[in-house]
Formats: sequence, structure tokens, C-alpha cells
Amino acid sequence: MLVIGLALTGYGAYDYVQQSEALDDTETVDAAITDTGIEEIQQRRGRVDYEPTVTFEYSYGGETHTSSQLYPAAIAPDYDTRSAAESQLAEYQTGETVTAYVDPDSPGSAFLRAERSGATLKFAGIGALLAIVGGVGAFRRLRES
Repeated sequence: MLVIGLALTGYGAYDYVQQSEALDDTETVDAAITDTGIEEIQQRRGRVDYEPTVTFEYSYGGETHTSSQLYPAAIAPDYDTRSAAESQLAEYQTGETVTAYVDPDSPGSAFLRAERSGATLKFAGIGALLAIVGGVGAFRRLRES
């Protein structure tokens, strides 16, 4: 549990840093929304979370790209209710032109919201809790030996 917790914490922190770097170096482009939707994510104990999805096309550096990133994070946020997820898509309608943000170092991975996703910190926090529980358990076993 300790190792898994440390790995989750590390990945969450890494993704948060990647978001920060992407936000610091972006350029804006016009993008055309090609599709939106809500994906249902089955959780344990029968719970369902909802993830807003959006696909858009844009041109950068003379090439056309397609992306489906709402935020600059690899870890996408999900929501407890369908209406909460739908509210994230309210400003993105199929066929409309919107502003997208492109990192020149990664032009194929544009995103629509120039803000940090809290999902990465939640991921890191869960990892930290697992690491603490695993560390306490390992410490107790060592003391008992």
C-alpha cells in the first residue's frame, strides 16, 4: 500500500506540474467543436460518475489537429451528477468556434480551459493517504519484529 500510495502521489504531483508548464507556454487558436457528450464511469458499489467529453479541431503550425482535452491535465475530472458534468459543456456546442490553448512543444494536445484541474490534486491526496496508511502499517510490523 505504501508503494502504491507513493506512486499515485508522485503521478498526481507530476501531472499538476505538467499543467502548470502547459499553462505558462500556451498560444491561442480558433477551434471548431466537433462533438460533445457525457461518459458514464462505473465506480465501486454501483456508484456512477460522469465525465464531460468534447472533441475539437484546430490548426497550428500549418497542420490540422484534433484534441479531446478540456483541461491541460492527463487526469480528467469527473462529476457526481450528470447535470454537473453537462454544466461543464454548456459553452461548447457542436459546430461552434471557440478558443483553444496550444502548447508549442506539444501542438497535438490543445485544451479548451486555461485553468488547472483539481482532479490531479485529488489523485495525489488519495495517494498520500494510502502512503500514510501503508507507512504506519509497515512501521508497526517493524516494531513488532
